[in-house]
Amino acid sequence: MRGVRWRRIASQTGRSLTVWAVSTATMLALAALLPDFQLQSPDGDSATRIAVTAACGAGAFAVLSAVVWPLLVRLLLLVPALVLGLLVFFLNGSLLLLALHINPSGSPEAAPETAVIVAAVMSAVASATGAALAVRDDEAYRRRLHRLATRSRHAHPPCPSAPGLVCVQLDGVGHDVLVEAVRKGLMPTVGRWLSTGDGIQPTAGASRPAGHGTGDRMQSTGATIRSAPHGTLPARDGTLSADDCIQQTGDTTHPTVHRIHPTHRLTPWRTDWSSQTGASQLGILHGTTFDVPAFRWYEKDRGEVMVCNRPTSAAELQHRAILHTGDGGLLTVDGASRGNLFSGGAGEQALVLSIATRRRERANRSRAGYFAYFSDPANAVRTALSFTAEVAREIGQSTRARLRKQRPRVGRGGLYPLVRAFATVVERDVVVAAVMGDMLAGRTCVYADLVAYDEVAHHSGPRSRDAEKVLQRLDRSLALLERVAEHAPRPYRIVVLSDHGQSPGETFRSRYGLTLGDLVRAGCGLPVPRRAERTRSGAEARAAVRAALRRPVEERNELRRTAPRSEPVVLASGNLGLISFPDVPHRMTEEEIDARHPGLLTTLANHPGIGFLLVRSEEHDGLVLGAHGARIPLAALDDEPGPLDRFGPGTADAVRRTHSFPHTADIMVNSAYDPADGEVLAFEEQIGSHGGLGGAQSRPFLLFPRELSAPAADGGELTGAEHIHRVLRRWLSELDTPRVPLTPDPEEEQAA
Repeated sequence: MRGVRWRRIASQTGRSLTVWAVSTATMLALAALLPDFQLQSPDGDSATRIAVTAACGAGAFAVLSAVVWPLLVRLLLLVPALVLGLLVFFLNGSLLLLALHINPSGSPEAAPETAVIVAAVMSAVASATGAALAVRDDEAYRRRLHRLATRSRHAHPPCPSAPGLVCVQLDGVGHDVLVEAVRKGLMPTVGRWLSTGDGIQPTAGASRPAGHGTGDRMQSTGATIRSAPHGTLPARDGTLSADDCIQQTGDTTHPTVHRIHPTHRLTPWRTDWSSQTGASQLGILHGTTFDVPAFRWYEKDRGEVMVCNRPTSAAELQHRAILHTGDGGLLTVDGASRGNLFSGGAGEQALVLSIATRRRERANRSRAGYFAYFSDPANAVRTALSFTAEVAREIGQSTRARLRKQRPRVGRGGLYPLVRAFATVVERDVVVAAVMGDMLAGRTCVYADLVAYDEVAHHSGPRSRDAEKVLQRLDRSLALLERVAEHAPRPYRIVVLSDHGQSPGETFRSRYGLTLGDLVRAGCGLPVPRRAERTRSGAEARAAVRAALRRPVEERNELRRTAPRSEPVVLASGNLGLISFPDVPHRMTEEEIDARHPGLLTTLANHPGIGFLLVRSEEHDGLVLGAHGARIPLAALDDEPGPLDRFGPGTADAVRRTHSFPHTADIMVNSAYDPADGEVLAFEEQIGSHGGLGGAQSRPFLLFPRELSAPAADGGELTGAEHIHRVLRRWLSELDTPRVPLTPDPEEEQAA
């Protein structure tokens, strides 16, 4: 035992000396290349003295980075998170100048702007060198992962041996998009879990041989369990080469091929009418989507516009859900919520929007995830460089689309490149790091949301090349979590799911030259602006950026529209529109609307960009209105779907359920939908949209390990986020983890 300990110490010492030597060489090379960076005095020094100066400078910079940097980041948690990311280069450069100043050998000098460059390069090189040296050392790799944990494991009692559950939400990725990405080879990790094709993959996941590391836990993450060929060690990421998968039998023309068995199952599920993150995630985490008719809606009793990605609205929705279900949420017992709109009742929360308004309360740990990630200077530099590269990538891609006159296309200027980079780099890196820390701490249930694809698909299209690149990077994040599970103190089942899909199509404004608000004003006989104003996009990433900047998420244009109480309030949620009359305290009926604005409902129902309307009726309770005078009571939709027919099965049930909500708008408007190409017309400035009915937006996916039971009995369909919530709770019970009782399905209670 003592010999193993000394070998471990010697190995760590050797790695540290190697990193120091490489950093010294890097500093010497930079001094030779950069004119404003000198390691010798003006009179000149010997080569030996210059080398000693570089070694002392590199050592001092490393020590300061290890000791001072975490303290700086902790202090700078008071600074907005996005600003912290931009300060990374300045802080690193300042540490380098300090290291040069205290250098006992020689008189090194560097201009401030040069020090920033030198510090960034040295941090990146040191990080890459350390990772390369540790690639075949499990203990070193484990220690590296531990540095990302948000809390020390010593602060918690030993975790149970029962498997934990990690749920990763790929925001906006539809079922068909995922299947296509796997077939194209864009997501090899997911493809390996599913073992697509004929079941033979030349490069596939494998566990470590017995006695090597923690390969016995690989099955809990969905990786395939099988022994490697004799004398063959798998790669550090748990993969085997094509040669490794073939055992030579003496006849090289008939090699034995190891078949890869699937470890996960994939199934689609159907959202409610409101196919957006606010409703779906509230249902998944808190078990109810009741009274969430859209992404944004006007509440007459409060005189307020509710927006799902506004911190105050998210907090209110979470409070209502807890009151409605009488339960704290999916993550109440030893859970962690990362990057979500809602907490799910988790005790550990990071980047959770519903608590972003609690600035001074001890309970507000929403921004703690930033410290867990940026406390490592190498992580900070790497993320800052990736952020800059992503901004440049977006500018290049949008410029190319504009020069090629690509259609459909929306504006991608202004601050959008920064918003995209935040979603695809900063938010992804911080959330993944937080989940890694949760797994290493042995938490029972973790739910995390990665919004990168959703943000890019809104502006580039769901099946665009830009969106496919994001899917590739998300797959690498899943592979990283799979590797971390090998080192966790308990086995983990990794579940991947989405909250909705996205449907392509040009905007309503682009096709018809006016917004839904303009059309409503025309139908009411109100003046219409000569130039149609753009309807603001409400993507989740923008709310995350504003929360990180500590700026209130207020939709000023929408609030301003509520001022003239006699005019209608028109709100957009993807291809779903909501029209409310704020001066009428109750939900208006068809008869009342016709009496007040005789031409409004006819104008809307007969417009080619409108699919159908939902209104309340004194005679029929609820009515679906369509073109050419279609008027179908809700009770008759099963026999006579009318304009709902092209929207597919389940549409009538979704419309009837939304009609029952207390805060459903006076007029609910769903855009037209073309089943031939799956396109809808977004009322927002998005060419990939979600929020209403029509196409892929209502068909997300659920990817789960085969050890877990089937989500629906007898191959039944998964319908609604509330159903997903019950499935996840059942799986937690199957894993023998302590849970609050499963809330019974109301329909099952009635049947009993």
